[in-house]
Amino acid sequence: MSAPARVLVVDDSPTMRGLISAVLNSDPDVNVIGQAGDALEAREAIKRLNPDVVTLDIEMPNMNGLEFLEKIMRLRPMPVIMVSSMTHRGAEATLAALEIGAFDCVGKPLPGEPRPFGDLADKVKAAARSKRAMPAPVAAVAAPAKPADFRVGRKIVAIGSSTGGVEALITVLQKYPVNCPPTVITQHMPSTFTKSFAERLNRLCAPVVQEATEGARLEIGKIYLAPGGDRHLQVTNPSAPCCRLVERDAVNGHRPSVDVLFDSVAELAGRNAVGVILTGMGRDGAAGLLKMRHAGARTIGQNEKTCVVYGMPRVAHELGAVETQLPLGSIGDEILKITAARKEGSD
Repeated sequence: MSAPARVLVVDDSPTMRGLISAVLNSDPDVNVIGQAGDALEAREAIKRLNPDVVTLDIEMPNMNGLEFLEKIMRLRPMPVIMVSSMTHRGAEATLAALEIGAFDCVGKPLPGEPRPFGDLADKVKAAARSKRAMPAPVAAVAAPAKPADFRVGRKIVAIGSSTGGVEALITVLQKYPVNCPPTVITQHMPSTFTKSFAERLNRLCAPVVQEATEGARLEIGKIYLAPGGDRHLQVTNPSAPCCRLVERDAVNGHRPSVDVLFDSVAELAGRNAVGVILTGMGRDGAAGLLKMRHAGARTIGQNEKTCVVYGMPRVAHELGAVETQLPLGSIGDEILKITAARKEGSD
């Protein structure tokens, strides 16, 4: 039996440090070995204790969490889980942290929340098991193809991701040209973060990226990100495909769920679809990707070497849902190859 994950909790609030420590110590496979109130204390504690994982507050005095994270990743890389306030500013900072190399993020609980930090222990254990502390460098992203270089066909692309998905999605979508195939995405993320993430992707990528809204038509050159919260993203209406936000119980512990999205794409588009499953914990999306493949869709899975967590892609691969397994840096190009119009102008 493996030893418990050893965690250092860094937060300027003694109350928050105590709450995080209590939640983590309630799991027998996690052991909080120290606490720190700022970056200076944390630096000394890391040297002294050599933790497996660090939980790191965004807002701290003297040196904020982003600045300290950058130093950790440059000088002593290790798995770091960011703890952020559920605000727009907090979301922006957390997304930047994930791009720097943070393993994952959790939101600080709201007053009266029944299960604060409910999935933090699972994320800590996954971080401790991960093969690398931060995402491996990927090949430099080529400039997006000009519209004249890419003739889009009729396929819809559906992508699912979780832990490590921020960097993975940026890597994939930066390969997209401005006239990309209509693309729908479910990324496991706190509800207050998805709008900021869509805005960030929109700034970084050539196509239009937006948070999905009820009834939004799927159009060439647009990417739709499932909003976090209490609804699942589906696609519907075969004659004019559009987004549908459905209030349903969580599936595989998630809402929105990748399986719910993939199931709807399989039913709507069949062979006129491409399914992609990227890095993430658990099994969400694996069964839905298999359904897509059985319906005639092309399916792609991220390979183990380039995953932050080889969970969702592994399960999908083992189920036979993945037609082609590729390193992260090749997935965007493969999507474009599959979705390009044939010479005769049909797909």
